[in-house]
Amino acid sequence: MNIAFDALPLLGQKTGIGFCESGQVRAMTRLHPENQYTLNYFAVKNLDAKKQDLLPYLDSHVTARHAFCSPYGYRILSSFIPVPYHWFFGKNQDITHFFNYIIPPHVSGKTVVTVHDMVYKAYPDTVRARTRHMLDLGLVRSMKRADRIVTDSQFSKSEIIKYFPHFAHKIRVVPCGVDTEKFYPVQNPDAFRQIQKKYHLPEQYFLYLGTIEPRKNLENLIAAYADFVMTHERPAKLVLAGAKGWLYDSIFRKVQDFNLQDSVIFTEYIQEQDLCTLMSYALAFVFPSVYEGFGMPPLEAMACGTPVLVSDAASLPEVTGADAVVVKPYSVQNIAQGLHLLFTDQNLRAALGQKGLERAKEFSWEKSAELLYQVYQELLPEV
Repeated sequence: MNIAFDALPLLGQKTGIGFCESGQVRAMTRLHPENQYTLNYFAVKNLDAKKQDLLPYLDSHVTARHAFCSPYGYRILSSFIPVPYHWFFGKNQDITHFFNYIIPPHVSGKTVVTVHDMVYKAYPDTVRARTRHMLDLGLVRSMKRADRIVTDSQFSKSEIIKYFPHFAHKIRVVPCGVDTEKFYPVQNPDAFRQIQKKYHLPEQYFLYLGTIEPRKNLENLIAAYADFVMTHERPAKLVLAGAKGWLYDSIFRKVQDFNLQDSVIFTEYIQEQDLCTLMSYALAFVFPSVYEGFGMPPLEAMACGTPVLVSDAASLPEVTGADAVVVKPYSVQNIAQGLHLLFTDQNLRAALGQKGLERAKEFSWEKSAELLYQVYQELLPEV
């Protein structure tokens, strides 16, 4: 097969969508070198940096193809004028896969699109207006164009069907994975000291890792942490690690409202090479999000042997199973109880850490890539 991937999510600071694509692309190109793969990307500036971003994916059977055009300019223009995608990337692909919701017009060959979740429908107030507008404008057309729609969990499949039942026959579930060569238990005090200095970390901390934005439920987490602090003489601090998303001002204000400026630490974006150590040395990983299409960070924390607290919402129970402390996302008291339990019960932390390691083994990028490859084979059964 000649398989093309939209490489835009792989460029720059990757978000969850980029890490999902990265894991699946790396594993598939390694497992199936009999195919030819192309990484398509639009770009008009920082070309050298973008080429560097794609270098780890390239091989004799994996090449990159660049079109000199603004990716966002093309997306906006093609929303109103059907400028053919094949004008930029040709017609020799058997399959082109777009990992970020939208398939542009006139793509040659079969098309696959990943629709990670329906948060813009379920919780529209937590999504950036520009993103909502883009999805309102383009998602239905994209799913019509798609030969297959891939999503990350059974929960997300049910959500897509709830809002767009006429596309149910196209949907296939391909869970994300975790790279256990990248995420594993670290016992290296010197490495921890380095990132401790780099990110101004305390000795003992609860860790959240993800975008700083409303649907991550950070205001309730901060309120719960405030309750937790009141009941302990020397409480662990709370580290909120990740880049700012949008509508984050109220999250920072919440810390001030509870006078927790010395106890809640914001780190901004964490470099990839520091993630494993950061997670491994956390007392526990806390992720009480109200809506996730999959939820990769809790799984990555489990792979590091770190006990995990998650909400019982959306896809998170699919990911963690019974191997985490599970709380009600809208109950500040319940989240505080979870923090207290993890802080005081060392045996529970050890048990959850061990169970998490086993749970993480069930989600590999190799399994994910093979499931995705089966989707491609459905489209081209004779190949």
